[in-house]
Amino acid sequence: MDLPTVLTYAFAAYLIATGYFIVAENRKPSATFAWMLLFALLPGIGVIVYLLFGRKYFGQTTRLMRQELTARLRPLVEGLEPQHAAALDRLARAGEHDTLIAELVARTSLSVVTTRNRLTVLRNASEAYPALFEDLKAARRSIHMQYFSWGSDDLGEELLDVLAQKVAEGVEVRILYDPLGSLTMLRRSYLRRMRAAGIRMEPVSRLWRIHTISYRNHRKIAVIDGLVGHTGGLNIGGEHLEPPPGFALWRDTNVRIVGAAVSLLQAVFTIDWRNATGEDLFHESLFPDEAPDLSDADLPVQFSLSGPDSRWAAVRQLYFAMITNARDRIFIQSPFFILDDTIAEALKTAALQGVDVRIMISERGTGQHLPYWAANTYLADIARSGATILLYRTGYLHAKIAAMDGRVCTIGSANIDIRSFSINYELNAVIYDQAITRAVEDDFHRDALECVPFTAEAYDRRSPHIRLRDSLARLLSPLL
Repeated sequence: MDLPTVLTYAFAAYLIATGYFIVAENRKPSATFAWMLLFALLPGIGVIVYLLFGRKYFGQTTRLMRQELTARLRPLVEGLEPQHAAALDRLARAGEHDTLIAELVARTSLSVVTTRNRLTVLRNASEAYPALFEDLKAARRSIHMQYFSWGSDDLGEELLDVLAQKVAEGVEVRILYDPLGSLTMLRRSYLRRMRAAGIRMEPVSRLWRIHTISYRNHRKIAVIDGLVGHTGGLNIGGEHLEPPPGFALWRDTNVRIVGAAVSLLQAVFTIDWRNATGEDLFHESLFPDEAPDLSDADLPVQFSLSGPDSRWAAVRQLYFAMITNARDRIFIQSPFFILDDTIAEALKTAALQGVDVRIMISERGTGQHLPYWAANTYLADIARSGATILLYRTGYLHAKIAAMDGRVCTIGSANIDIRSFSINYELNAVIYDQAITRAVEDDFHRDALECVPFTAEAYDRRSPHIRLRDSLARLLSPLL
């Protein structure tokens, strides 16, 4: 056979092989055809893009490791079952749909509702960092921290000094960071000094493992002595205190938790540490009894967590449940707004039913443009259904919250985008409390004063070239 014939047969075999694997994954037909088109138009390159960003398969060894640790942590969960049962009973007596959300999170994240908690909402780094540093300085046994990005700037140096002092006092300090999220922020010399001080600072994965490079750990967790926990949207970096040029502030939301819920944060760190380093930390000493001053605490807190190796898209399902169960209002804040069909339809349906749907996102990014161009198309779709869209203009909005009917809210690491819902490791606190939820809503109203409205009518009047740019950016939504 001549060369053209050989190449034709080889190309046909390539299409059949790649088509077989992508069809066997049982994706949505539109996604399947999109990948097959990419394979055909960009032979070889399409496969590389798929391996980096589109693969559903996750290592069986990692799955088994997580299953093993989850089984070992089951006694901890079982010990919290009385609090879970009491919380569900109380939510059911309230006559609302909050029990459905709690049951969903319990099944998708294996997370019980804990009630013996106290929780403080911390607005911006100016409140969150001082609270974190105070708790770190008070540590007596262990400090566990896990962040998507960690900077070796002035804040990082101050943190190094605090942690080195705690190690000198006999405290065990372990840190996980995402190597891609910290790539431009974390100097090797800083890492060497951390480790020289006795601080165990490790990446959640190795960048040379190209086949998992798209699976980023976006969680933000700090656990002190197994008794105090911090989580939310803030990473470790000076830009949160002194925002990038062009922004007046960095708007974010964190929570500080004392109580039974902290043991669940500790469990998440324990599993992620084992997955990253191979070291098994599980020991009863990391899960101490609650502090004695919590005898009258009664705040229901649960955690929704998901990742590429999770059976369920738990955080996405949490948002879907909150949107579809809202009867009066649903307020959402996120820096990004890249929707899949389920969340888009839920938002539009809620707005068309008369629910007060309000979405607030940052007007622009800190160097990123594509996600905000793509977001315009989604915002226009949701606005046409009657939802209120607000663009935060004063600073960079990085908070990730949702508040439903003044009763239930979630604060965490997950953005409203396909990556957070399907690819990243994420963690959101779910809080079943009217006072906390209404405080979150009050913050939303305060932030709304710094916003400009986005309307579908105004967007339709934009230049056709701008709208085409946005539509082209939308094609990259799964990667943004």
